[in-house]
Amino acid sequence: MIKLGILDFDSSHSVEFTKRINHIGIAEEQWVDGAKVVVGCPGESKLSPERIPEYTAAMKKFGVPLVDKPEDMLGKVDAMLIEAVDGSVHWERAKPFLEAGVPCYVDKPFACSLDDARKLVDLSAKKKLPMFSSSSLRFAPEVVDYAADAKHGKLEGCVVYGPASLHERNPGLFHYGIHAAEILYTLMGPGCVRVTCTHEVGTDVATGQWKDGRVATVRGIRAGASGFGFVAFAEKGIKAQTIGMGVIYRELLKKVIETFKTGKPPIDPAETLEIVAFIAAAYKSANNHGAGESVKV
Repeated sequence: MIKLGILDFDSSHSVEFTKRINHIGIAEEQWVDGAKVVVGCPGESKLSPERIPEYTAAMKKFGVPLVDKPEDMLGKVDAMLIEAVDGSVHWERAKPFLEAGVPCYVDKPFACSLDDARKLVDLSAKKKLPMFSSSSLRFAPEVVDYAADAKHGKLEGCVVYGPASLHERNPGLFHYGIHAAEILYTLMGPGCVRVTCTHEVGTDVATGQWKDGRVATVRGIRAGASGFGFVAFAEKGIKAQTIGMGVIYRELLKKVIETFKTGKPPIDPAETLEIVAFIAAAYKSANNHGAGESVKV
C-alpha cells in the first residue's frame, strides 16, 4: 500500500481524490485501490484562500492526520500529490519532496512558466523519480477511446473546446483552459511549432501548427453555453464528441498510483514541457494582437 501525502487544500481535488483513494463518502465504483492518503497539509494560497477552511474540515472528517508544515510530511509518505490550484507555486512546493527522493504528482497547471517547468523536470530526472502532471480530462474515456481507435486513420487536426475562466496567477489558458489544452495534446501528440491566439472577453481561441503540417485549435469558453468536447478531422471521417466528467478523477488516480508503483509516468515529460510552452506562446500571442509565436521548449 502506497502512503500518500496531499499538500495544499485550495483545490477540491484534495477532498475528491481522498474520497476515491481512501474509499470514503463516495460510491464504490469510484474507488481506486493500491494507495492511502495518510497525511495532509492545508498549506496556504494566494489564489483561493477561502477554500482552505472548508476542505480542511472535510479532511479532518475523513480522519486524515494533518500537519502545519509541508516538511512535516517527510518520512511519513512514499509519494506526494501537489494540489495547489496556483501553478506558479508548484516548483517551490514540489522541490523539497523531490530533493528528499519522494516522487510527485503535480496537479494542473504543471507550472506557469517554462523555467519552472524545466526545473521540475530536471530535478525529477536528476533524482531518477517518476513525476507527471495532467488534467483529469486527458483520461476521460471518450478521449482515450478515440485516441486509441485506429479505424479513423490519421488525425489531420481537431478543435477542442472547454471552459476557460481566467486568473492572473494562472495567466491565459494556464487556469481552467489547461483542461482543453491537455485534451488537444492527447489527440494530436507533441510537435506544435507555432501558435496564434485571439483573445476576447468571452473566449480565447488558440490555433497551433504542427511540424508535420497538421493544424489544431483550442477554444476556451467564457460566454454562452459551455462544456468539454472535440471535433476530430481524421483521414477516414469527422467525429464530434462531447466529454463526460463522471469518472475522470477515478481514471486519473489510477494512472497516478500506477506511476508510483511502476516508476513509469503515462506522459513523457517532454510533452508536458511542450504544453507549457504552447500555453505561454498562446498568451504572448493574445497580448500581441494575435501575432504568431513560436513554441520553444
